Amino acid sequence: MTKQSASASVEVAADPATAFRIFTDEIDLWWVRGPINFFDASRAMGMQIEPGEGGRILEIYRPGSGSVDEDVLELGRITAWEPGSRLAYRSSVDDTETEIRFESFDGGTRVSVEQSLVQGGEKAFYFWPNVIPWLATWAARRDSARGDLDRLNVALYYEDPSAAARWLETVFGLEHSLQVPADSEHPSWLELRVGSSAIMLFELKERPATPRVVDHSIWVYVDDLDAHFARSTAKGASIVSEISQHGYRGYEATDLEGHLWTFAQAGPTMK
Repeated sequence: MTKQSASASVEVAADPATAFRIFTDEIDLWWVRGPINFFDASRAMGMQIEPGEGGRILEIYRPGSGSVDEDVLELGRITAWEPGSRLAYRSSVDDTETEIRFESFDGGTRVSVEQSLVQGGEKAFYFWPNVIPWLATWAARRDSARGDLDRLNVALYYEDPSAAARWLETVFGLEHSLQVPADSEHPSWLELRVGSSAIMLFELKERPATPRVVDHSIWVYVDDLDAHFARSTAKGASIVSEISQHGYRGYEATDLEGHLWTFAQAGPTMK
């Protein structure tokens, strides 16, 4: 049976009217430019929400001025437009309806999203629980943050991506840009963040018959190598080689499923 709905919420340090504007007017800034975050990422140049009931939610493939010639993919049509309170739309790419509510609480706004399968519908892409955390990240960093990811990003495969995400956050201190789900949930992907680069975690469908050969390493530059080494050691990472100097100053460790990681001291001018 097809899952009937998916919901999630985040809290942002802004009043409901501002949170609504951030969600709608700034979607092109907070929507992460990841390689799998668009229906056609190879051509996508941005996101846009046209204001008001009947407005379109668009994936934009080249600049346009609203003419019929612009190259876009319509993701949905707005069915409710209540600034500072509620936004709803009917999807144009699957059989779902989505409602986003903006509710005031002490210190800011709780933004809640619920995506539901319409009656008689069969196709549903439940992406919002993975996407809505990007809004909170952008709202907290919007004065200085970049919306784009760097050109080079990394994908890793784990038997249990959710457990891996929690471990990498706890032990190595990586930031997550998508909500880490409960043990019982199995998302199609998760993302962690190092600066402006993404580390995407996917499920390893089949373990190779032969033992895994270490033929790659993830390199991460950190501000304080000694403090990072102390944290990794205390949290239980398997240290392959302790801090040493080889032109760069760094150390190596493996994660909970044996991937090799190299951590090196960032230079004073490294962004």
